[in-house]
Amino acid sequence: MGESLSGSSSNLWLASNPSKRWAEVFFLCYTPFWLTLCLGIVVPYKLYERFTELEYFLLALVSAAPSFLIPALWVGKKLVWKDRYWVKASLWIIIFSYVGNYFWTHYFFSVLGASYTFPSWKMNNVPHTTFLMTHVCFLFYHVSSNMTLRRLRHTISHLPDKIRWATEAAWILALAYFIAYLETIAIANFPYYDFVDRDAMYQIGCLFYAIYFLVSFPMFLRIDEKASDSWDLPRVAIDALGAAMLVTIILDLWRIFLGPIVPPQTGKIVCSQVWSGFLDTPNDLLTTSLQNGDLIRVSVGRARTN
Repeated sequence: MGESLSGSSSNLWLASNPSKRWAEVFFLCYTPFWLTLCLGIVVPYKLYERFTELEYFLLALVSAAPSFLIPALWVGKKLVWKDRYWVKASLWIIIFSYVGNYFWTHYFFSVLGASYTFPSWKMNNVPHTTFLMTHVCFLFYHVSSNMTLRRLRHTISHLPDKIRWATEAAWILALAYFIAYLETIAIANFPYYDFVDRDAMYQIGCLFYAIYFLVSFPMFLRIDEKASDSWDLPRVAIDALGAAMLVTIILDLWRIFLGPIVPPQTGKIVCSQVWSGFLDTPNDLLTTSLQNGDLIRVSVGRARTN
C-alpha cells in the first residue's frame, strides 16, 4: 500500500498530500479494530469484571500499539520518518491527549462529577489505560473532523468570508458536541466510569468536553494541509502545546465562573492517595473534594484551595 495510496487528490474529502491522505485513510480503517475489541467484545460480554490492572493496561496497549506499528512497518520509504504525516499526527495527538488526561481529567472529577473505579495503574490519579485509549479515540475524532471540514470548506468556498467563517464555526461546534455526546453514550454501559449526575453530563457536561475539540479540530487540520507549507516536528509539538494551553484556560474559566454541574452538597467526588509536589510533605495523603465549586485539597493537618 505505502504512502503512494492510489486515488485522486481531487477527492473533496481526502487530503491532496499523499502522505496525509494515506494516514487519514489508515486511521479510519484501523478504528473498527479497537472499537470492536472494546465496545463490541469486552463491554457487552462484561469481560472487564475479571480484569485486574494488568488486563486493563494490556487491553489499551493492544488497542493503541498497532496505530504506531503498522505505519512504521508498512509505509513506503519515499519520505524519511520525520516527514511522514502519520508521525506528525501521532505526535500532535500524543501531546494533546497527554495533557488532556494528566490535567483535564481532574476537571472531569471536580466540575463534571466523574470518577474512575476500575483497578488500574495510575499517573496523577488517572489510569494509564485512559492515556492509551484516548490516543486512538482522538486520532479517529480528528481525522473525521479533517475530512468533514475539508469537504465543507470546498462547499462554501464561493460564499463571502464572514458567512464562511460563521458556517465553519457552527459546524465545528456541532461536530465537537456530537463527538463528546457520542463518546459519553458509547461508554454508558461500562459501570466503572461513572458520573454523579449522568443526565447533567449528557446535557451540559458534553458541552464542557466539546471545548477540547472546539480548539483542536481546526488546529489539527492545519498540519501539512497546504502543499507549500510542510510542518516539521518541533512546529507540530509547539502547536499541540498551544492548543492544550488554550483548552486549559477555557476549562479553568468555566470552573471559576460557571462552577460544577453537580450540586456542591454531593461532596466528595474522588478520594485517593496521590503525591503532590506543592505540598510541604511529599508523602501526605491527598483528598480531592468538591466544595462551593472549588477544588479543595486536604492533606494531613492542613487544607488548601486551588
